[in-house]
Amino acid sequence: MHSEPDVAASRPVARRGRESETSKSALTRERILNAAAIVLNRNGYAGTRLSDIAAIAELQAPAIYYHFASRDELIQEVVQVGLRRTMNHVRKSLDALGPGARPMERILTAVGAHLEIVLRESEFAAAAIRNAAQLPPAIRDVQLLDQRRYGALWRTLVTEGIAEGEVSGDLDPWAARMLVIGALNWAPEWWREERGTLEDIVHTARLLVRQGLSPG
Repeated sequence: MHSEPDVAASRPVARRGRESETSKSALTRERILNAAAIVLNRNGYAGTRLSDIAAIAELQAPAIYYHFASRDELIQEVVQVGLRRTMNHVRKSLDALGPGARPMERILTAVGAHLEIVLRESEFAAAAIRNAAQLPPAIRDVQLLDQRRYGALWRTLVTEGIAEGEVSGDLDPWAARMLVIGALNWAPEWWREERGTLEDIVHTARLLVRQGLSPG
């Protein structure tokens, strides 16, 4: 009598094989994104070439098209990842304060968290911010959706500060918010470690924001 093949026993092996391929593909995709963030951050939108990205990712340039349909699709994802990492990092820092935090404390926490992510923790965030003005309309439109969500977070912070008397009611809330975010976003253009530690920059930024927003 011939025994039937154990089909059920072979399934886990096949499944593991598929999972391994999926995991390998995901890791390669992540390498491409990381490399693209580095190149975009260094060279700007116009200077970002797939050959440079492939060299850092240790791939042949045509392999990028297996994961991304075009150069712009890859850049768009880098920008989206950067903006969302910034927003998520700021949100997590605010959530860690707990419900009893005062409005000014929340604003200053957001200032520090924003600088942390764009100056040290994420090439993606710095690349998204530094290249905003260079992006073509299609990518820019997608970017603006995430920017508006982040702007809404800051609008809430400033509005709550005014309501509690910790932010001056004489200020234009929209202008105040845009000036603060604009100053924070400009930091990657000039900050270098030799010019002062990140902690020093965060301290100075918080002091300026507190004094600039407070009544009187």
